[in-house]
Amino acid sequence: MELVCPAGTPASLRAAVDAGAHTVYCGFADDTNARNFPGLNFSRSELADGVAYAHRRGSKVLVAINTFPRAGDEDIWHRAVADAETAGADAVILADLGLIAHAAEHHPDLRRHVSVQAAVANADMVNFYAETFGVKRVVFPRVLSVEEIAAINREIDIESEVFIFGGLCVMTEGRCSMSSYITGLSPNMNGVCSPASHVTYTEEDNTLAARLGGYTIHRSAKHEAAPYPTLCKGCFKVGPRTGYVFEDPASLDASELLPALARAGVSALKIEGRQRSRSYVTQVVRNFRNAVEALADGRPMPVGMLAGLTEGQTTTSGAYKKIWR
Repeated sequence: MELVCPAGTPASLRAAVDAGAHTVYCGFADDTNARNFPGLNFSRSELADGVAYAHRRGSKVLVAINTFPRAGDEDIWHRAVADAETAGADAVILADLGLIAHAAEHHPDLRRHVSVQAAVANADMVNFYAETFGVKRVVFPRVLSVEEIAAINREIDIESEVFIFGGLCVMTEGRCSMSSYITGLSPNMNGVCSPASHVTYTEEDNTLAARLGGYTIHRSAKHEAAPYPTLCKGCFKVGPRTGYVFEDPASLDASELLPALARAGVSALKIEGRQRSRSYVTQVVRNFRNAVEALADGRPMPVGMLAGLTEGQTTTSGAYKKIWR
């Protein structure tokens, strides 16, 4: 299975390639990219240089243009598709239906993947994108079990990609109204979920209060780990109970499910983490490259590879085993 690895900066791209990534995905430093954080992402010249670096070493580069164009500003997204092709990208990852149609019409030779942001979660939707727009791969949202993925793959003729490690969105991808309400910035439109510009930490009565957009999302005692204030993983009062309502602050780690995902017909495994450091990228990519090679060779897979790099040092298999609340 192809290992698709994150790169939030040119340095991270080189680190991922050097650590053994089959493929790296990245985005431009603008609103076309669903990881539109300050200090991250690529200029046009940086992308061209990164593609050249990856290709010299046998790796591919995908460009995520996976937010939804604003009415009247479509040219920004159209230019991003054209510039990705000019830079030599191996594919673009698109979410918006109109943008996919534009790419198919104006850039027919540029390979097109459907982003997880499009929330394509059944065979009819996959086949529509493939037959109408010539899409070659779909990235499934993180709401499907292994059995459901296998059932969909039996009914489609294009590649499927699933998330295997990293941050975990517990909503249907990109559809979080909570983050939009608190910050005024939409994950789908502006490319930011719980943006760092809206985060503050304050020490209060021997606790650390983490706030997002002025709202207290979490309080941690001195001996406790302080998670990033993401709304879906915050503490809420519900009747007499105070605690995690939607999901604990934990990272996805489905490494133990690699054999099952291979049997389910998955083509590519995606690691989340474009906002992470190049050290993180190096460690995660190297470990997963070893794991997929062990699986391909019939050798025992390493276990417990990356517990120290997970959110709160805890992990979950998420929807793959349908154990969410």
